[in-house]
Amino acid sequence: MNKFLIVVLGLLMTTPSFSQSKKGDDIVGKWFTENNEAKVEIYKTADKFNGKIIWLKEPNDKETGKPKKDKHNPDTKLKERAIIGLNVVSSFKFNGSDEWEDGVIYDAKSGKTYNCYINFETKDKIKVRGYIGKSWMGLGRTTYWTRAN
Repeated sequence: MNKFLIVVLGLLMTTPSFSQSKKGDDIVGKWFTENNEAKVEIYKTADKFNGKIIWLKEPNDKETGKPKKDKHNPDTKLKERAIIGLNVVSSFKFNGSDEWEDGVIYDAKSGKTYNCYINFETKDKIKVRGYIGKSWMGLGRTTYWTRAN
């Protein structure tokens, strides 16, 4: 049994995994938000990663029949911004290992902005964790986005 365990551990240690080969730009691309309500394009500007909404499952406001606006934004000057094209993840830095951190995520449904970090669950699935205060405090929400092919 011990020899078997040693062989298995040896194989696991020598088998390349996605997390070992992660590069900062791996996150760049198009992602469906949880429940496929929106598609976000994550892109890199200098050394920061940002993301904007490029598609909505329901692009028009049910009340007006017109394209959705950022009507829940607390800044009255921003309430007329279109949701499509809106930056919702901003200023992420890759930590050189396995996480994009020190960014913020904007929730257009509530008009609130949260601290955020992102990391990969699998090659085509990311964990997006928005939180208040410090991430370890537990005050936040996690969603999972899947890569759009």
